[in-house]
Amino acid sequence: MTERTAAEAPGAGPSGAPASPASPNFPSSDGSGGHPFALLVDSWVLTQRAVLHQVGRPGPLLFSLAFNVLIVLIFVHLLGGAMLVPGGGGYRDFLMPGMFVMAMLFGIGTTTLAVATDRERGVTDRFLSMPLSPAAVLIARAVADMLVAVLTLLVMVATALAIGWRHNGSVGEFAAALGLVLLLRFALVWVGVYLGLTLSGAGAINGVQTLEFPVGFLSAAFVATTTMPGWLGTLADWNPISSTVDACRILFGSPGVASGSWITDHSPMMAVVWPVLLVLLFFPLSVNAFRRLNR
Repeated sequence: MTERTAAEAPGAGPSGAPASPASPNFPSSDGSGGHPFALLVDSWVLTQRAVLHQVGRPGPLLFSLAFNVLIVLIFVHLLGGAMLVPGGGGYRDFLMPGMFVMAMLFGIGTTTLAVATDRERGVTDRFLSMPLSPAAVLIARAVADMLVAVLTLLVMVATALAIGWRHNGSVGEFAAALGLVLLLRFALVWVGVYLGLTLSGAGAINGVQTLEFPVGFLSAAFVATTTMPGWLGTLADWNPISSTVDACRILFGSPGVASGSWITDHSPMMAVVWPVLLVLLFFPLSVNAFRRLNR
């Protein structure tokens, strides 16, 4: 589900979609394939399609990676000198956990655009007309986006280390923090899938991408919520982004960890609860929206 149609995909079949090696051999009345491994095979084939599109047209991915790095440099070197961290500590160490999470938040627009483009160009309809597992289309999108998320996170960590950021926790805590970041991205994948299946028009897609920054700013990613007006700070504390950011700061041993409210005192737990709730909400919504396309 990227900007190119399935007809452009390497290894595409006559109908314009990649031919699944399992689907033609194991058809079923519901089009999902009769072989127990059909779903896995179909998902793998469609994931390859998405990855090949990224490799064949690396411009958007490279631009996204460069944009994330640029935002880090702007906040650390241009704005960081004016930022004060409550309780002391350097703004660079305070910021980087927030930037790791923001890079995941920016992926919502990418997922929405990819899903909407495939839907509006008829690629999704072609997949639905083929004897492959319909669920494979959604699974492949999620897997492909998570692979991009891992690459993005690796680039962000390398950038952070290059500018002098260091984590003060153990290796296990470091891995746990990155795991929480990726868990949030997995939940946001389904937000993007649902929006891509339900929104139409370039204006709506641009609106999703535009809203990423306000959502990120209304959190603990860039500044401590204790510096905000009371009601606004409370709203920011309850932003799921804040829970993951605060949990990462605790695991990384970064300064500026907020405390004093229930949500901030339980940020490690909520960094798991929020993504699970988002998946429980948006996964069935995405499945229902996808099913409606086949009616």
